Amino acid sequence: MIVLRPLQALRLWQQVSLSEVRDEAPDLTVRQMAILLTIYLDPPPHTVRGLAAKLEVTKPVITRALDTMGALKLVSRHRDEKDRRNVLIRRTVEGALYVERFGDAIIAKAQELPL
Repeated sequence: MIVLRPLQALRLWQQVSLSEVRDEAPDLTVRQMAILLTIYLDPPPHTVRGLAAKLEVTKPVITRALDTMGALKLVSRHRDEKDRRNVLIRRTVEGALYVERFGDAIIAKAQELPL
């Protein structure tokens, strides 16, 4: 287990954020990133209603975030054929590559941290 002091954790967050800006990666808000990581790290299925409950936000908040991430092709939305009231959120190849690259960036920046 890696143990970081608060300033080290903040430095890591700063360095990863700077790396994302410099690489011209999609500019996601913290909320959008939380939603994206939930979609990719937690087992599916994911629905707007389920994401709203998990993140303790409203469905319109999730919908706005998904609009942005959908335009970036990080996720896709489809009606649930079993229950047309539900919207299923699906992973995409672009999204999977983005999340994997983001994880790699965290590892790289963590290895650069002074002990």
